[in-house]
Amino acid sequence: YTGAEIVRLLANHPQFRITVMTADRKAGEQFGSVFPHLITQDLPNLVAIKDADFSDVDAVFCCLPHGTTQDFRLRNINEYAEWYGHAHRAPELQEEAVYGLTEVLRDEIRNARLVANPGCYPTSIQLPLVPLIKAKLIKLSNIIIDAKSGVTGAGRGAKEANLYTEIAEGIHAYGIKGHRHVPEVEQGLSEAAESKVTISFTPNLICMKRGMQSTMFVEMAPGVTVSDLYQHLKSTYEGEEFVKLLNGSNVPHTRHVVGSNYCFMNVFEDRIPGRAIIISVIDNLVKGASGQAVQNLNLMMGLPENMGLQYQPLFP
Repeated sequence: YTGAEIVRLLANHPQFRITVMTADRKAGEQFGSVFPHLITQDLPNLVAIKDADFSDVDAVFCCLPHGTTQDFRLRNINEYAEWYGHAHRAPELQEEAVYGLTEVLRDEIRNARLVANPGCYPTSIQLPLVPLIKAKLIKLSNIIIDAKSGVTGAGRGAKEANLYTEIAEGIHAYGIKGHRHVPEVEQGLSEAAESKVTISFTPNLICMKRGMQSTMFVEMAPGVTVSDLYQHLKSTYEGEEFVKLLNGSNVPHTRHVVGSNYCFMNVFEDRIPGRAIIISVIDNLVKGASGQAVQNLNLMMGLPENMGLQYQPLFP
């Protein structure tokens, strides 16, 4: 799905042109026969990786499962092996990889050769929490995150998990003790805090095609109010095109970001004194994957960051 989404986004990009497209089971086929919604695009046929000619390629998007191409999100290769179940296959490249959370690490991304695009859950969680932790406005303990993803988050290959009879009229918690996005989030929050941060995180699969909502329960630092959290996020993201803090008591909804590179968020007072609730929503395939990847490549190539990404959300 992320590969198809890259193609959709690049269809209107004035500077990027697709010259090579690789596949495994679908090698030899036309891309439009695999994804008919993109049949109008002038694209090369799919080829096996062993037959691909990369000699005229300036950049590569790897839209593959973590075991098929090496994932570079975790800086510690031993931690990678623990969470991903196999040894890191390119430790020499891990040393130069830059984590691609655009709004937080923009300068590093601009000068990078290899960018590890963040996971969808980590994107929706870190965008609100990193600025608040850096400013010491919330405590580092008792951070609880309940996150929900559309079924495209499971990938097109997750056949049984995506069957209508398995997902319809229900919500499914998974990875309760060991989702591999946990160390990725903790890494980002710990770097913001300059101290070890651990989280309680439960991901859920929900019966919708795309979209992601992360609800974060945090304890505020002494003397800090919900208004302080709101104002800090407002000042942090005031000039950002793709991260928006909603006004007043407006609640972010996934249906308001579908098909776009936006992250909408807001902060609410918890009924428990001293605590706050933060809600963040993204399209898991765009800001949570392919859109952020295009945003990062724009930076790496010295192009305007929003180039090819000014799609407005599709509603209703």
